[in-house]
Amino acid sequence: MTVPRIARYKAALVAVLALVPGLALAEVKVAGALLPDGAEKVSENRYRVPKTYDETLKFFRQTYGARYTRRPIADQPGVKAMHIENPDAKPGQWEGLNVYELKGETRVFVLLKGR
Repeated sequence: MTVPRIARYKAALVAVLALVPGLALAEVKVAGALLPDGAEKVSENRYRVPKTYDETLKFFRQTYGARYTRRPIADQPGVKAMHIENPDAKPGQWEGLNVYELKGETRVFVLLKGR
């Protein structure tokens, strides 16, 4: 059985990204907030994350410890959303992160502290 050409191409691309530093997906920083690898801007201060909602929350738990309070912000069936507050926010920095699942995609909205 032969491997289709596209599968070989994808495998080679993954191998190159894994071996060459700087080519792999990098964490994104927005107004001082660290977002997961591969976060992609979809509009102003809104990012699509290639991880699941639960994986994204785990990333933020590991990145921002217990000092960063979390609270659910959605109270509807089928809607998942969590707010993470930055206790050290200064003007122009991130004041909070809203992590939510929309149409099967995980997104993060970065809220900025006013001046």
